[in-house]
Amino acid sequence: MFSLSSQALPLARSVVRSFSSSAQLQQKVAVLGGAGGIGQPLSLLLKCSPHVTKLAVYDVAHAKGVAADLSHISTASTVTGHVGKEELGAALSGADVVVIPAGVPRKPGMTRDDLFNINASIVRELTEACGKHCPKAMLLIISNPVNSTVPIAAEVLKKAGVYDPNRLFGVTTLDVVRARTFIAERKGLKVASINVPVIGGHAGGTILPLLSRVQPAVTFTQEELDQLTLRIQNGGTEVVEAKAGTGSATLSMAFAGLEMAEAVLRARNGEKGVVACAFVESNVTAARFFATPVELGVNGITKNLGLGALSAYEKKKLDTEVIPELLTSIAKGEKFVKG
Repeated sequence: MFSLSSQALPLARSVVRSFSSSAQLQQKVAVLGGAGGIGQPLSLLLKCSPHVTKLAVYDVAHAKGVAADLSHISTASTVTGHVGKEELGAALSGADVVVIPAGVPRKPGMTRDDLFNINASIVRELTEACGKHCPKAMLLIISNPVNSTVPIAAEVLKKAGVYDPNRLFGVTTLDVVRARTFIAERKGLKVASINVPVIGGHAGGTILPLLSRVQPAVTFTQEELDQLTLRIQNGGTEVVEAKAGTGSATLSMAFAGLEMAEAVLRARNGEKGVVACAFVESNVTAARFFATPVELGVNGITKNLGLGALSAYEKKKLDTEVIPELLTSIAKGEKFVKG
């Protein structure tokens, strides 16, 4: 049975465990963009994770200060800071997992696609370095627009001759986190009890929460389906507007990034049955990349669990909204690298 929230590690428990248990496997995580709005809280959460042995914080500026600050936290992992292109190789050398939140944030009125030209170049450069310095690492792409940046990363790794589709993930976990939260609020449920797959992509109408498959089983009126689906799809815009020009979703994205990183780390550590939704290379739809639940193992994806049963409402959205937009975004990313 598919389960996502059972894979989530609540923050308080994660912090407590980091003092009392040690990772079975020595695992290095590199955060590229670690001094940014997502990178700093994500690095803090990873410092508290019992699955991280070494944490490398990289950015174009301020990473050494962030690393020094983190290094004073009394958890078992060690922290190093790396600044500028000349230190990127040291940050990546020996990394088992690389998380990339680097890039510019959204501002009011901007879509994820507006960020393409700047963030596409950043992801291309950082992925090239990953291909050179840690070609076997698991790559977790947070930088938006994920629907295009993941195809960019794939093409870069192909050019380097080191592409493994089972090791490249677009982090769509925030859509799952939001879905759990909004459903719990609407239905008066405990958020920790909720499982819900979210498929498709990671931008607006490409985000498709499968509300017909919520566990524990709940029913929704058509109005609730429309309202919840739209709110989950527009969760990022909700935060951008609430922050009124001062930023986008950073803290919730950091939490979601931790959840995805820990899923990969736990699977690398030998834990069985670890499942997460992620935007990965896929043949389950016409879109070459597509987010579905995937089962994880020591070497990355072991099985794509596919679409599963869809309601008529979900099937219509998939065919008329999700796939057409994804095909365009994926092609845009591929063209950026291929020229």
